[in-house]
Amino acid sequence: MDNRQLGGGAVGAWRSAVALGLVAVIGTGLLATVNQLTRERIREQERRAVLQQLGQLIQPDRYDNALHDDQFTFSDTAWFPGGQPITIFRARKQGVPVAAVMKLAATEGYSGPIQLLIGINMDGSLTGVRVTSHKETPGLGDGIETQKSDWILGFAGRSLQNPDGPGWAVTKDGGDFDQFTGATITPRAIVKAVRLALEYFSANRDELFEHASGLPEMESK
Repeated sequence: MDNRQLGGGAVGAWRSAVALGLVAVIGTGLLATVNQLTRERIREQERRAVLQQLGQLIQPDRYDNALHDDQFTFSDTAWFPGGQPITIFRARKQGVPVAAVMKLAATEGYSGPIQLLIGINMDGSLTGVRVTSHKETPGLGDGIETQKSDWILGFAGRSLQNPDGPGWAVTKDGGDFDQFTGATITPRAIVKAVRLALEYFSANRDELFEHASGLPEMESK
């Protein structure tokens, strides 16, 4: 084998390596683009679900402000460990606070966080609860969707006094809320998150309605 054959082999190997490198770079770029588009699509779907379900949680004739604009986002690690963002939508009638909807996550779902909207009247009673997104197991944990069951509708009218403290748990844990057959973790996570939202609202109600709208995410004191 002469030097020209050796040189040709080296060039061929180099070209193959370059080609493989280009394929890897292009593949990585395409994957990143797809992931970004997927995340944006998920965010847009959740945004639409939020806007649609706000009207289900607070009837439009109860307020006269722009509910989707009268909002702000914050984090409070003392109440919600992990620093998750909490968004408050506030309903007012002629300037008087009527109710609020808290957008937060039940962080202990079986397959990850469960995004919730929790409507709360000024007297501390629930207007209702809705799920905007989740990754729970189809046929088991997805009973939290209104299309699959009416379980989530059972929160309407509840409060910290209805039931009392021990009642804010699933029946398996001695509480008042049913779990699903073969799936206890999902309803347990939602019950816990709703109770926490009620407790937070009770302790911070006035401050939540005094806060200016449209501010960037902030750490609550």
